[in-house]
Amino acid sequence: MQKRPFLPQKPAIPFPHAELTHQIIGVCYDVANELGNGFVESVYQNSLAIAFRQIHLKASSQVRMEVAFRGEIVGEFIADFIIEDKVILEIKAVSALMPEHSAQVINYLKASNLDVGLLVNFGRPRIEVKHLYHPRLHKQDFRMEG
Repeated sequence: MQKRPFLPQKPAIPFPHAELTHQIIGVCYDVANELGNGFVESVYQNSLAIAFRQIHLKASSQVRMEVAFRGEIVGEFIADFIIEDKVILEIKAVSALMPEHSAQVINYLKASNLDVGLLVNFGRPRIEVKHLYHPRLHKQDFRMEG
């Protein structure tokens, strides 16, 4: 019997899109368990796209989004995935997540005006997952059960 990997507890007071993010994280664990670590980011990206499609989650990949300043477009970014038009999923395959990786996702949230981002690192023996939220949301409004 295949053992299901650890998944984070579900929130007592729901985080925005809590059920969806929990489902996305489950898919990431499934991909990590099947492939293992050590591949380049594009391998995980392509595998996630297949896995999302197979469970009928709308997952747009390599989404170009514009960054505006005072009403004018000043640049763009490319999100790895936007899931169900609600959650940004940024994936990495690095030995360690750095503060700039989190900052990247937070900036994507600000530019896209979405509420929730997930930063997932496939570069270690066990995947790392960070929940990130648009700065307009207050972290103290959420707590974990247990």
